[in-house]
Amino acid sequence: MSLAQEIDKRRTFGIISHPDAGKTTLTEKLLLFGGAIQKAGAVKSNKIDMHARSDWMDIEKQRGISVATSVMAFEYEGKRINLLDTPGHQDFAEDTYRTLTAVDSVIMVIDCVKGVEIQTEKLMEVCRMRKTPVISFINKLDREGQDPYDLLDEIENKLGINVHPLSWPIGMGKSFQGVYSLYDKSLRLFKAGQQQLHEEAMKLADINDPKLAEYIGEKYATQLREDVEMLDDLYGPLDNEAYLNGDVAPVFFGSAVNNFGVKELLDAFLKISPRPIGRMLDDKQVEPDHKNFTGFVFKIHANMDPKHRNRIAFLRICSGKFERGSTYYHTRQDKKFRISQATAFMAQDKETIDEAYPGDIIGLYDTGNFKIGDTLTDGEEGMYRGIPSFSPEIFREVINKDAMKTKQLEKGLKQLMDEGVAQLFNFELGSRKAVGVVGQLQFEVIQHRLKHEYGATAEFAGMSLYKACWISSKNEKKLNEFIASKQRHIARDKDGKLVFMAESKAWLQMVQDNFPEIEFHFTSEF
Repeated sequence: MSLAQEIDKRRTFGIISHPDAGKTTLTEKLLLFGGAIQKAGAVKSNKIDMHARSDWMDIEKQRGISVATSVMAFEYEGKRINLLDTPGHQDFAEDTYRTLTAVDSVIMVIDCVKGVEIQTEKLMEVCRMRKTPVISFINKLDREGQDPYDLLDEIENKLGINVHPLSWPIGMGKSFQGVYSLYDKSLRLFKAGQQQLHEEAMKLADINDPKLAEYIGEKYATQLREDVEMLDDLYGPLDNEAYLNGDVAPVFFGSAVNNFGVKELLDAFLKISPRPIGRMLDDKQVEPDHKNFTGFVFKIHANMDPKHRNRIAFLRICSGKFERGSTYYHTRQDKKFRISQATAFMAQDKETIDEAYPGDIIGLYDTGNFKIGDTLTDGEEGMYRGIPSFSPEIFREVINKDAMKTKQLEKGLKQLMDEGVAQLFNFELGSRKAVGVVGQLQFEVIQHRLKHEYGATAEFAGMSLYKACWISSKNEKKLNEFIASKQRHIARDKDGKLVFMAESKAWLQMVQDNFPEIEFHFTSEF
């Protein structure tokens, strides 16, 4: 196949939502359709003895939530789909924000009972910043939820995006009958069944067909005809351009746990979603069909295989063709590397691949050469931008509980910080180390992983810190004076950049006023 055909074949998207809206369950069902798994697992269930494929870390199985983004690739109807399941929990939002830099479109899952929740709003802001096309999937229709019209209004008002329903529910909760696809005029009747696939939908050439009442009863048939007529008047045909520009969100209804409405979503997604799109390399736009290979690292994960202490860097291919065994240029280190091993993912199952194309996500074995945001190219200069590190909000001091395991602790902290799970700050005075995170739950995850993956025992003691601010100045003398006067509050991040650790908001403001020559930054990308 030519490069253009390979690009055309690929679709790369992320699934986002508020915790518990059913994101991981939907991922499972999409994999089921893709033939990637024969039987879907469940996140929390007593009846189903399999865990979801995308939640494979010990701590994920214990908690029933996703704490790290997982990548899965599968084939469906001649297309290669790269799917990224992201953590919904706000404590791991940073991982999700970074993942959104590596996808071309997004499926947003909304719980029909709770409607639009706070984390969905935050994630939508990130999508809007990047103009990422969004499809909405309203989930859990097998429960008594809000009226579908109210849900559409809520999405429009809270998320600030126009909606366009492409399927419509018939009844809800106990009276849920099924879904009518406005996209391809077919009817799918609801049967509860969690793990295997169901039969085909029924095509209805005409919604006024008397057969409709035989399937769903006269009452529901009348209601559906009225709804469809009203929706046609309100929305008309889908403006695909507006969807690709991120101005309109197509909406689908279903119940992921019962495998319902998922196929309609996937079929329509393939028809309307964008193929891999171009990205900015420094200040020039690089299109996928550019002949030279380029890609960037958006995530690093240590110990995917507990038996081998390995690190994997996740690389999104942006242009050209990747070939295993080739030598590529690492722009940050200004060095060439031969890439002898590359893998494609199916959650934690990996297979070695020889070539990959724009849109694909591949894993590179990392011995400490890669950081989040690194760019690999086939001779092109420049870096892909826009992968941020945010200023943390909660700080704890690291206390080593076992002096014999100091080395293991150092190594564990370094590797986990390289993953971007949290940020480490080493104070200039004394040997104090502080870990900064976005949410409380991250400390538990770090503690668990240090113990089980590195054999190190650490505790986290409270610190009264408000913000970590990266500092710089055009006047070197003033910068040195500032460091000398605030020695006790100066630390370095893992890359050795200077950071000022502010104890309170008021104090930070006072310091900013007293030292106008010093610039204070709240992300590391300054």
